[in-house]
Amino acid sequence: MRYATPFAIALALTPVAAVAQTCGLDLEARFVEGAPVDRFIITNGEASDIALSGVTFDLTPSKGRLIFDTASGGQGVEVFQPFRSDAASVTVADGAEGLRIPLNGLKSQGQMSFSIDVDDRLTSSELGQIRVSGSEMQGAVVQFTVGGDVFTATFDAQNTAQVAAKCGDNT
Repeated sequence: MRYATPFAIALALTPVAAVAQTCGLDLEARFVEGAPVDRFIITNGEASDIALSGVTFDLTPSKGRLIFDTASGGQGVEVFQPFRSDAASVTVADGAEGLRIPLNGLKSQGQMSFSIDVDDRLTSSELGQIRVSGSEMQGAVVQFTVGGDVFTATFDAQNTAQVAAKCGDNT
C-alpha cells in the first residue's frame, strides 16, 4: 500500500499535464484578398511557442464554392497563382478545394503566411469570380494540428477563423 500513494499521485497528475498544454490556445487564420495574389496568414496569439505540426484548409463548405486557382487555363478565372511560402513547400492541384501544410511549430506571437489564388464559382458574385469577398469565404474550415490534438475553426464573413480553446477543448 505504501507504493500505491506515489503511483496514484503520478497517475492523477498525468492527465492534468496533458490538458495544460492546450489551455488558452489562441490561433487564427486570416484570408486577405489581393488580386492577383491572395494570402492566408496564420497567427499564434500565445505567449509561448506551440508545436503546430500542420494546418489544413477545406474550402468545400464556403459560401462562394471556392477553389484554389493554381494553373493557367484551369478551373479558375483569368489570373492564377501557385502556393508560395517561406515556411513550407506544398503542391496544390488546380481547382482543389483543400490543402494541408506541414509545419514545424510556430513561435510565440509569430506568424506564418502563404500566397495562392482563390476564386469563387458563383454565377453572380459580389466582386466577380476573380476576387473573393468575406461572405464568400464564410463557412470554409481550417484545422490546426497541435501535438496530437486537432482544433477546428470556421471562417466568418470578415475572412477570419479563430481557435480560442479552453482547457481540454479542441473546437
